[in-house]
Amino acid sequence: GQFFTPLAISEFMGGLATPSGKKNIYVLDPGCGLAILSCTLIEHLVEAGKSEHISLALYETDKKVVPLTEDVLSYLKVWCQERDVNLDYQLNESDFVLEKCECLDGADTIFGDMFDTERFDYIISNPPYFKVAKDDIHTRSCASIVDGQTNIYALFMAICAKMLAEGGQMIFITPRSFASGRYFQSFRDFLFQHVSIDLIHLFNTRKDTFAKDEVLQELVIMRMVPVGNSERIIVSYSQGISDLDHPYQKEYAASEIVDVSSDEKVVYLPVDGHDEAILSLFRSWDGNMEKYGIKISTGPVVAFRAYDFIVNKPSDDTVPLYWLHNVVKMLCDHPVQKKDKGQYIKVTPETKTALLPNKNYVLLRRFSSKDDSSRLVAAPYFGNMAQYEFVGIENKLNYIYRPKGHLRRDEVMGITALLDSEMFDAWFRTFNGNINVSATELRMMPLPPIETIREIGKKIILRNNYSIDFINDLVLDYFKIQ
Repeated sequence: GQFFTPLAISEFMGGLATPSGKKNIYVLDPGCGLAILSCTLIEHLVEAGKSEHISLALYETDKKVVPLTEDVLSYLKVWCQERDVNLDYQLNESDFVLEKCECLDGADTIFGDMFDTERFDYIISNPPYFKVAKDDIHTRSCASIVDGQTNIYALFMAICAKMLAEGGQMIFITPRSFASGRYFQSFRDFLFQHVSIDLIHLFNTRKDTFAKDEVLQELVIMRMVPVGNSERIIVSYSQGISDLDHPYQKEYAASEIVDVSSDEKVVYLPVDGHDEAILSLFRSWDGNMEKYGIKISTGPVVAFRAYDFIVNKPSDDTVPLYWLHNVVKMLCDHPVQKKDKGQYIKVTPETKTALLPNKNYVLLRRFSSKDDSSRLVAAPYFGNMAQYEFVGIENKLNYIYRPKGHLRRDEVMGITALLDSEMFDAWFRTFNGNINVSATELRMMPLPPIETIREIGKKIILRNNYSIDFINDLVLDYFKIQ
């Protein structure tokens, strides 16, 4: 889970710290690696010329790295002395999360005094990134902020949010995955009770940031301050590392980026005027799936459990089975033979509970690959495509349906077209930073009036044109997005 921070990123992050004017400064680097982030931060603060004494606390559990970190820190101490700044440091080889997780429990008023000596003016971190299982000791120790499977970086952020001094700043580089989704909801609730984001930097490419380590996850750099200290958020943006020294920046009202009064507290990250226009349009809609009597669920056929009943060829006792690869934009393609992905499933007492009535659905991939140009890939499925009583939908697909009754043909086409459009994909990318397309996120998706959805569907059916270029032109023209 350890990914060393490139020099250009480290210098950018260190430079985000605003000098406080204090003579004595307390700094924390909770997963320090070779302490490059501490170095760039302290260089920046020392060159600002106000500090006389810096106390630095660092944590690193990698025994192979620690001797090198000691070398770096002794050099940093000498560097500071030459500039009349006294640096004290303590390099801890203990597990930061396990050592400090107690501060997550209870109200600030009860535990606040206990941790007053452990408040930091600056916290800077590139924490480790890896998923932690529900029964992992880290998950159990931070149970109050975990709901389902989380990632270790979120635990680092949550603990640091409690250790930030009044007027302090917390600068992190992390994946974007915390910005939405149910698994990070408890974490977002906790985080935004204690800190506010006041600057967030986005990269347009997934492959440049940590190219050496082949980290493809989308990353963000954030500067956070104690809650209530920021009503504006600067969104900063670069293509990658090469243009980090002259990023595009724009200021927003904090509520435009994250609505802390909402239940979900989703973080929206527009990168240009096009994204802003789309966010504004979506916020103007008051429709959603629930309002229109529509639901979204995950495909009930779990392949490894139904393995003995999945076959390659149809027979009297089988029905079609749709997998991820059967769904392409605007088309359910079946059968498409693929190794270990049988295209039919037997109707038996064992499988019947996992089969769906053969009626109209919108099928939607639950995962995109990193190289997909689009996160959202949906296809229309019509019950009259084949004369079967049931249909099988595999677990890596979501399906949209009307529980009481049928989705109309124009509704199926209209919903599919919207989901497949560049406009909806751009909206989805403003908050979704990973490859998952969860049903939870789509349930909260604002929708235009149902009449509009039907009109778009009718136009596609009448034109008999299902090309993605036509869909994009139709949707953008309909909503007057440039």
